[in-house]
Amino acid sequence: MHNQTRGRGPARLLRRLVALVAVVACALSMGACGSSSSGDGHVIKIGIKFDQPGVGYKKSGTYEGFDVDVARYIAHKLGYRDDEIVWKEAPSKQREAMLQNGDVDMILASYSITDERKKAVSFAGPYLVAGQDLLVRSDNTDITGPQDLNGKRLCSVTGSTSANTVKKKFANEVQLMEQPSYAECATALFSGIVDAVTTDDIILAGLAANARGKLKLVGAPFTQERYGVGIKKGDTEFAKQINQAIKDMIDDGSWQRAIEENTAGTGYSPNTQYNPPDPTEGEEDD
Repeated sequence: MHNQTRGRGPARLLRRLVALVAVVACALSMGACGSSSSGDGHVIKIGIKFDQPGVGYKKSGTYEGFDVDVARYIAHKLGYRDDEIVWKEAPSKQREAMLQNGDVDMILASYSITDERKKAVSFAGPYLVAGQDLLVRSDNTDITGPQDLNGKRLCSVTGSTSANTVKKKFANEVQLMEQPSYAECATALFSGIVDAVTTDDIILAGLAANARGKLKLVGAPFTQERYGVGIKKGDTEFAKQINQAIKDMIDDGSWQRAIEENTAGTGYSPNTQYNPPDPTEGEEDD
């Protein structure tokens, strides 16, 4: 060790110079330093769902699902290892606030791109165009679409607009039931309490894959839901980086593999009229 009394001044100056160089390097690098407000070092904080099998699901301390696979691929392209990803639960009602407050750097949580949401946040993507569909028991033959739900019992999650869409547009005599989560809707369906569950097809496919052949997807989507990567409002450069990563994932086959692995055995296939999508969202200020 050098003499601490004599070296204190130069050592302090050297530490300050090193810190300044690190700050400048972080500012100049593209996506290499995570959230500027994190204070956690080289990490990226990503919001996902924790309760959607096949999409975003926390299981025994690990995270899996299509959204998770896409998020992990993007993070790798941005220069982050798996152990530098901080996963955070992103409940639907909290997503905009989490981005605005800097709690996360991006959100992939079955997060549909809408004009209303774009007033508060920006999006990259889309990375998938899903569609609202129906989940029924495997032995059901009389529900082939939303028009068959008059007199039937339909489950959706509390606060979701999916079931109301069915009631308003297709079957005004459907009986609606709400549950706190889609997993609980699936349980109600499995036990015969309801006749069908409705939400986006990729979410239903995940539930079907988790049901060991007891539930099936009707396979007749009747809306288009453009799943985007939520980011802080106006960050066009970040959107461009994310969009390029999504394009790479599609081009190298990882996107298709992620779809197949997370919906195995369900017969689910994204609507080829819209998929794979062309991710250009967020590259210009709204």
